[in-house]
Amino acid sequence: MSSQYVRPKKHLGQHFLTDLSIAKDIANALQVNGRYKKILEIGPGTGALTQFLLERDEFETEVVEVDQESVVYLHQHYPSLVVHEENFLKMDFSKFKDEPIAVAGNFPYNISSQILFKVLDEKEHVPEVVGMFQNEVAERVAEGPGSKTYGILSVLLQAYYDIEYLFTVPENVFNPPPKVKSGVIRLTRNNVTELPCNERLFKTVVKATFNQRRKTIRNGVKALLKGEKIEHELMQQRPEQLSVDQFVELTNLVESATS
Repeated sequence: MSSQYVRPKKHLGQHFLTDLSIAKDIANALQVNGRYKKILEIGPGTGALTQFLLERDEFETEVVEVDQESVVYLHQHYPSLVVHEENFLKMDFSKFKDEPIAVAGNFPYNISSQILFKVLDEKEHVPEVVGMFQNEVAERVAEGPGSKTYGILSVLLQAYYDIEYLFTVPENVFNPPPKVKSGVIRLTRNNVTELPCNERLFKTVVKATFNQRRKTIRNGVKALLKGEKIEHELMQQRPEQLSVDQFVELTNLVESATS
């Protein structure tokens, strides 16, 4: 097993981590607590993070990687490692036979939001996520109501996960260096099995209101109401002011008005 950094080609918008102490901190941020016995690392590259995940004996580590140069490297240096040569965004989680599986990684910037939406789709199978994102995305996911960065991802993820912003990572610890800082966050699945509202409509309401985030909720849900009106104090607020519980309340108001 090698811990030496090897300069790979850049792929999928990824910036490879060269400071191994940060990789170790990310691996150690996984809390496990008996909730799972397997972890899936996304985009391991040449194993900067993988080696520290493999050192933890509370879980088995598997990786998903599409870059063939990295796949060859991983097979050579970690011969017993299970490498899924496929796109995580299209991955069928049924292959894990309903076994809970955590997710970790230094995520490619250009698909980081899509990775989180995939986690959301698989939320019943993913009890924990620890990952590095572009700082703006990390802050957006972790921020609460009232923040300028609070948005669609914030609400949808916070409905099902407790989210913590762990630490900021500077640009100079990557190859090639990105133009922005990065942030590491942890998502821990909460006890919500289903929201007390129509969950499909909940997503629609959240997206509709934030697509007009500079306007009031009344304007954001106007198209959904099909001419019906709602008289409620929530209608005067802007989407970034509403908590998850208030979005649930708003969803029920919209459904009652249109049913």
